[in-house]
Amino acid sequence: MLSVSELCIYPIKGGRGLSVPEAQVERRGLTADRRWMLIDDEGRFLSQRGHPKLALLTVTRTAHGLRVHAPGRSPLDIATPGADAARRPVVIWDDVVDAPLASEAAQAWFSAWLEQSVQLCHMDTKAHRPVDPDYALRPDDSVSFADGYPLLLTSEASLGELNTRIEAGPVPTPVPMDRFRPNVVIAGSEQPFEEDTWLEVQMGDVLFTIVKPCARCVVTTIDQQTGVQGKEPLRTLNTFRRAGRKVLFGMNLIPSRAGTLRVGDPVTVKRRRVRG
Repeated sequence: MLSVSELCIYPIKGGRGLSVPEAQVERRGLTADRRWMLIDDEGRFLSQRGHPKLALLTVTRTAHGLRVHAPGRSPLDIATPGADAARRPVVIWDDVVDAPLASEAAQAWFSAWLEQSVQLCHMDTKAHRPVDPDYALRPDDSVSFADGYPLLLTSEASLGELNTRIEAGPVPTPVPMDRFRPNVVIAGSEQPFEEDTWLEVQMGDVLFTIVKPCARCVVTTIDQQTGVQGKEPLRTLNTFRRAGRKVLFGMNLIPSRAGTLRVGDPVTVKRRRVRG
C-alpha cells in the first residue's frame, strides 16, 4: 500500500530542510516552503549550486518569522517583512518577482557568513510567480521560490534501487533521500520508479497532477550534513536514468486545490500515463 512516509519543507531556498508531521497545501506549494530566498547585488538568486555551504544553514520557523543558525554565527531571529518593507525585483531562473526585503540585520548576518553582499527576500501574498505555461494546468497556477513547480515527490523504492547500483559501483557510497530535497516521500511502491507512470495521485484530501520528471543537478552531489561535494548520485544516475542531456529522479507536482498532507496518509494512483 502506498503512503506518505515523509514531508519536508525548505523555508529558505538552498537551506537545510525541515521534516514535518503534516503540512498545509497551497496553490504555490506547501506552506512555508521556499518562501524566502537569498539574492546577490544584481537580484539573482543564490542556491547550493554556487554556494554549497548553504547546506549548513539551519532554519526554524517562529511565530513572527524565522530563526537562522549557521556555523560560526550566533543565531538570528528574522521577522517576516511587513507591508511597509522595501521591495525589489528578484530574479529566479527566467522569472522576475517583486519581493519585499528582510531587515538590514538579516542582510548583514548573511553577508558576513557568505563573505559577499547578499540580501534576504520573502515571497508574500503580493508576489506572484507563474508555473511554466507549458506545464501549468490553469492560467493562475503559481510556484514559490522552488526551482520550477509547487511540490517534488520521490519514492523510497527508487532510492533503494539507486543505492543498490551505487553500492555495486567503484565507490560504494549510498546517498540519503535529503540529497534530492523532496517535499513528499512515498513508501510502499511495488517497483522502483513506479512514479514515472503516475499522472494523478490522491494524497490526503488533495488530488495532485504529476506534470513532469525532475531533472537533477549538482546539488544532489552535496552532502546536506557537511556541505562537501562528491560525485554521487549523478555518476550512477547517468548510467540508467538519462533522458537526452538530463538525468531524472523524482516527479514535479501541481495540486488541484488547498488541503492538508500528513505523514501516513494513503496515496492512491487515480490515473496513469498512457505509454505510446
